[in-house]
Amino acid sequence: MRRVTGIGGIFFKSKDPKALVAWYARHLGLKTDAYGSSFWWKDADGNDCMTQWSPFKDDTKYFDPSEKAFMQNFRVANLDKLLAQLKVEGVAVIGEPERFDYGSFGWILDPEGNKIELWEPKDSAFQ
Repeated sequence: MRRVTGIGGIFFKSKDPKALVAWYARHLGLKTDAYGSSFWWKDADGNDCMTQWSPFKDDTKYFDPSEKAFMQNFRVANLDKLLAQLKVEGVAVIGEPERFDYGSFGWILDPEGNKIELWEPKDSAFQ
């Protein structure tokens, strides 16, 4: 079973996300929007794929229950099948999957309490 197919995003807490996004755009040339910066690439099958870099406000609850100032997002091939397998393996699954026009999301915790977001993307929704 294919599990992780790529990095979906790198998310971290920031005191002033808007100012930080502007700094990265100015000094590193990132093409940014209100969410950060999207990086487009092709997977092994030649499909268009996206990875997101995003600062979140430092008081966000989105990373809960982790106390870390960052969260990883991994692209996955089949979210529901993977979550079911991870439960069997004893991995802590957080809440229920959520589904949007741009993909489905689920969350797990690693052994050190880092929240990991799993994303079965629909990259075409961003184009």
